[in-house]
Amino acid sequence: MLVSVALPLPLYQPLTYTVPDDFAERVAVGSRVVVPVRGRKEMGFVVGDGARRDGVTPKPLIAAPDATPVIDPALLSVCKWVAEYYVAPLGVVLRTALPAALTGADSPTPGAKTRRLAVLKRQLPTLIERETTFARAKRQREVYDLLESLGGSAPVELLQERMAFSPAVLKAMAGRDIIEIREEVVSRDPFAARGTPADAKLSPTAPQRHAIDALSRGEPGKVFLLHGVTGSGKTLVYLDLLRTLVNERGKTAIVLVPEIALTPQTVSRFRAVFGDKVAVLHSALSDGERYDAWLALSRGEKRIAVGARSAIFAPLQNLGAIIVDEEHETSYKQGEAPRYHAREVAIVRAREQGAVVVLGSATPSLESWTNATSGKFQLLTLPDRVGGGRLPNVRVVDMRIPKGQPPPKPATTSEALARLVLSEPLEDALRVRLERKEQSILLLNRRGYSAFIQCASCGAVEVCPNCSITLTYHRSPERLVCHYCQHAEEPRTKCRECGGVVLRQRGLGTQQVERILAERMPAMRIARMDVDTTSGKWAHADILDRVAQGDVDVLLGTQMIAKGLDFPNVTLVGVVDADVGINLPDFRASERCFQLLSQVAGRAGRGPKGGDVFIQTRVPGHHAVVCAVEHDYERFVKQELTGRHDPPYPPMLRLVNVVFSGVREEQTMQLSVDSAEQLRAMLARGAADVAIVGPAKCPIERIKNRWRWHFMLKSANARQLTKVARYLAEQLPVPGKGQLRVIVDRDPVSLL
Repeated sequence: MLVSVALPLPLYQPLTYTVPDDFAERVAVGSRVVVPVRGRKEMGFVVGDGARRDGVTPKPLIAAPDATPVIDPALLSVCKWVAEYYVAPLGVVLRTALPAALTGADSPTPGAKTRRLAVLKRQLPTLIERETTFARAKRQREVYDLLESLGGSAPVELLQERMAFSPAVLKAMAGRDIIEIREEVVSRDPFAARGTPADAKLSPTAPQRHAIDALSRGEPGKVFLLHGVTGSGKTLVYLDLLRTLVNERGKTAIVLVPEIALTPQTVSRFRAVFGDKVAVLHSALSDGERYDAWLALSRGEKRIAVGARSAIFAPLQNLGAIIVDEEHETSYKQGEAPRYHAREVAIVRAREQGAVVVLGSATPSLESWTNATSGKFQLLTLPDRVGGGRLPNVRVVDMRIPKGQPPPKPATTSEALARLVLSEPLEDALRVRLERKEQSILLLNRRGYSAFIQCASCGAVEVCPNCSITLTYHRSPERLVCHYCQHAEEPRTKCRECGGVVLRQRGLGTQQVERILAERMPAMRIARMDVDTTSGKWAHADILDRVAQGDVDVLLGTQMIAKGLDFPNVTLVGVVDADVGINLPDFRASERCFQLLSQVAGRAGRGPKGGDVFIQTRVPGHHAVVCAVEHDYERFVKQELTGRHDPPYPPMLRLVNVVFSGVREEQTMQLSVDSAEQLRAMLARGAADVAIVGPAKCPIERIKNRWRWHFMLKSANARQLTKVARYLAEQLPVPGKGQLRVIVDRDPVSLL
């Protein structure tokens, strides 16, 4: 028997292996198998029957760990589509679809987590029986009483926490047949300890009811775009839809969220309605926790998978719905192979398994909006906030200094610095909220203390030795850090170029805003939420719990605080610098700016107190800012689409970014130029409807000591683009492969 095995290696064709008779019954399409390849063992996946090749003797499989396949036919079909469309080896896609605990060849069968449980075997109902039994064993009597008070059984670890005793005590009790010690398998559910919140059943508004009814009647594979202003109750629509599908029709569902920071709040809302039917899948969990969640979903013990983009591969049967919340978010795009977009995979998987797709957003991506307005998706709208709430008042604070006017002369240097960070209107508003015991959110989408360090004498800046990017100054702990390769070094006291001793900090980061706030308003309780403060497993949840409990006056952070959060006592949102990212050399820069401003503005006024938003900017006339101020999504779309026609960019057509990298700049440049010329000649012969733009240096031309060049492929013909992309990935000759690499990024969300 021969089988075709896909391997998680840069191989675009599966390899053929023979199946030993010993485990022939355990091998089927979708099974994991351990195989020999290149002198080592690898975990592969059976994808079909194998075929003999002349002069090649197939090697036998080493092991088949599973009694049944781990990838069902529907999910295998989806993975094949991902491999084809995003030009990735099928084995790499299949590895991505499984938890890490299932992909190791050395330990293919993960062990379960167990604990020792002490269980009473003999009941001693009378006082005389107890005194007689424990006449010379006082500690045994105490353990017996504690076990009885706990219902007759308890983990040994808990007993030892409650009362310190020697392990010999339990051993003696077991020897006397008073208790028995059992090994119990424990599910590693990180959210179980947080309890199940109460279900606050709310009645849908008329627009919500219309959306719920339309979604409930949706045909298999149909895609809906749920466009609702911030605070319009999209989550209630999701919950009521799943009540119908999961509780009444016995279906399953996947709910995707863009940020791990949003997972605790989302899980709490869904657990309140569906209890322990909810499983969580995201990268911040341990391998064991992800495996246990995957196993519970696979067995049907859990019915709803909530998580970040990888949850789209949850092993669910009878799928009824896939919900992609904040569908416009770029975090749904995988940054390494396979470079899939979870939104697109959701649409394909729903079509494959007969589910409906709900794409929810207050600021949909231009691609989704175009699909909805053209009739490819069905558009559902929630035009108003629930409960009669009003959208917040938004005020633009112009941070420019009028031409010809000298800069103001504050009383102190610290006052001057503060005014560059907090305008008077924003600071006054923060003080008012502090007096009223209301809460505020401040957004600055740049972590660290300052963007870079610059010599006051010669103007030289500190740059990363590995990347063409400036080093960001972090004050606590004090260091210069590259946010691309994580290079870190101690700050210099003198300029490396001229020896000057005065080094000025330029730009602004969340650490500096935190310090200025603390200096100017010492009574203010500040929580900073960025990558530096959320590296711990429960850091996101801990910070948000403090905000929900009223222990925080100001939540300061990067884009992770801009979406999905719902705190009724937040009545003020301030955008410290709206210009961060607005002028990046990327055609989506304005779209991302508008979405970020609109989303963070929507965190204000979600309760009965209303809210205000202050946007500080030096480009108050930019259409992204103007439209965000007016909460006018459709006006923004109209203006933005105008700029996507000439030159054409998505959604007018499809795009592939082909990135070349190498340790030597000349080699990298030459490979990109030669490849572009070769491809142009091939396209000229084939008359393919694909245009090539470039090659040129990438905007960030060096990352991790590798020089980067790229060119783009543009086409309205998706199939032609796939053919050209596959040629580049599979057949393009790359000299010195260890030094030079080619990345084919289909539908890129960033061109940096």
